[in-house]
Parts: sequence; structure tokens; C-alpha cells
Amino acid sequence: MAQKKPKFYVVWRGRETGVFDSWADCQKQTAGFDGALFKAFDSKPAAVKAYKDKPHAHIGQGKKPVSSALKVPGLVGSPVQDSLVVDAAWNTATGDMEYQGIYLATRQKLFLKGPYRDGTNNIGEFLAIVHALALLHQKGSNIPIYSDSRTAISWVKKKKANTKLEETAHNAELFELLDRAETWLTSHVYANPILKWETTVWGENPADFGRK
Repeated sequence: MAQKKPKFYVVWRGRETGVFDSWADCQKQTAGFDGALFKAFDSKPAAVKAYKDKPHAHIGQGKKPVSSALKVPGLVGSPVQDSLVVDAAWNTATGDMEYQGIYLATRQKLFLKGPYRDGTNNIGEFLAIVHALALLHQKGSNIPIYSDSRTAISWVKKKKANTKLEETAHNAELFELLDRAETWLTSHVYANPILKWETTVWGENPADFGRK
């Protein structure tokens, strides 16, 4: 059987730019990065040459350029196995919320928190990402973090949980956790990519609680 010819990936706009020799490395730079620009080439010389050009000379001439790997199904690829995946569950009957994180490669559960009274799913997703960031920061690890919540990812990027939930005596503990999470985000620098788990392509988030 003939071996699959290797590809080389040019990233003109991403977390880091340059020529990468694997799709996994390219994805780390582009997945979830707004305005990412990249393309695969059949040889390294061609990729190196293209990197020196403007991206629009190689990406969809006369068409709208690729803006994000996550918006092009053929370019989604596979999730990075050396990563941490998080998810939250919210009980619609009781209002209780909990969240957890697993290491994708082995499906080992790294943390499980809750249930917390009178929460929301978005709050749980936000706290799960920040918890993962703090845990990986302690371990000195820059591996990616996956979440299937675009809202929570945007909150983390803004370092602010933009929840409309009102604080009550029942959920005071939850709001204390939100304050601590926001403080952590504003006082720490991290290099972990926070990526969207592509459920429609990869299937259910492995950290899902399975209560749908």
C-alpha cells in the first residue's frame, strides 16, 4: 500500500505563524482563532514560498478567504488527544449545576465539582474552563482545553462572566466562585489554546454528563 504523501501547512494568521509539518500543529494555531488564515501544500518548498506571499494569493482567489478552521467542515480535522475537555450539566428541575474535566487521551476524570444550587449551564461551562486553566497552570502544562460552549469561551476571553443570573442566598457560593475565577483570569497569563469542541463532526463531548 502506498504511503500517504505528507502535507505541509502554512499559517499566515494564527496564534503562531509559519510552516508546520502536521495538521495537528496547524490546528493548534488556527482552531478557534478569529480570522485564522492557512492552507495545506504538497511540498515544503512550496509552503515556504507561499508563506512569503500574501495569503490571498493562495486562498480562494476572487473568493472570500478562509477565516476559521472551525467554519470549514473539511478543515476541522480531529481533536488534539493531548488535551483537557470540560463540560457542565444543569438540572432544569432543581436548578442545580455541576461541571467536570477529563484528559481526552485516556478519558481520565481530572475534576468534578458541584452540584451548586441555582446555577446555569453557561456559568458551569465558564467555571470549568477556568478550573482547567488553573489546574494546567499549576502543572506547567500548555495543552489545549476544549469546551462545546461558545458563550463560555467568549466569557473567558473577556475575563468576565456576563451572566444575567441574580445573586441570592441560595447561590452565594456560586457567585463567590465566579469572582474568584474572574480574579484568576485577570491576574494570570496562560498559553493554553481554548478551543470549540466540534460536536457535529466529532460526536458528543467526552466530558458530557449524559443526561440529555
